[in-house]
Amino acid sequence: MLQEKVVLITGSTRGIGRSMAIQMAKEGALIAVNGTNGNNVKAVVDDIKTRGGQAVGICESVASIYGAERIVNKTLENFGKLDILINNAGITRDQLLVKMSDQSWNEVLDVHLTGTFACTRAAVQHLKSRGEGGCIINLTSTAGLMGTVGQVNYSAAKAGILGMTFTLAEELKRYGIRVNAIAPAALTDMTKPVIERIQTKCKEENKEFPDYWKVGSPEDVANLATLLASNSSTVTGKVFSVNGSKIGIWEKPSHTELSIEELKKIVNRD
Repeated sequence: MLQEKVVLITGSTRGIGRSMAIQMAKEGALIAVNGTNGNNVKAVVDDIKTRGGQAVGICESVASIYGAERIVNKTLENFGKLDILINNAGITRDQLLVKMSDQSWNEVLDVHLTGTFACTRAAVQHLKSRGEGGCIINLTSTAGLMGTVGQVNYSAAKAGILGMTFTLAEELKRYGIRVNAIAPAALTDMTKPVIERIQTKCKEENKEFPDYWKVGSPEDVANLATLLASNSSTVTGKVFSVNGSKIGIWEKPSHTELSIEELKKIVNRD
């Protein structure tokens, strides 16, 4: 499905990123594994090689323009090309708005939003010059689609990635470069604290634990990403949610035109 395709996956030492790296390597892809911990990067590279796959490790943070560009350039140095970019790197610094520090805000936006922008820009420069199309998959979240209390930084970053996905899908389709986003629900090291917090709150308030948070596995997300990255896929500009075996498609927001009098009837409802 991905034979000889070069895939760069940012943040691929744990959870969803690691699962995507393992799955795509099984499908014949050459994987650039990225993370900020050298030992963790090496562990995933070794795992892929033990399974008979090909991989290189790049220990660098996407949180700076320089770091993101270096990750893409190191991929090109090692493999000579890049076919697929998956912007997966992410962190959380959860706090309510009034308690959120500038640092917590900046760190999350730097990794998610700046990282996605800078990696994509560097990758697209190569993809355009190569002239053989390409694929970009951005990891977003339902926090960016609907909002999540205590995650104003994360929600803002993920919403920004949605806008970036829609824009780049239009901007790059003339070059045969597809751009899609995935909003996953999976139990990972990053999501576990959020899920546990919701479980505790539900118990305290004697409420039923929402079905949505009964999440699937990183492997479920990897299967969807592999399908979207494959040559058989032609879709672009779409946002997919995945929770276990359930996959949804989110549509762009729609609007209804109203007169001021009609609007008053809506906003003044009790």
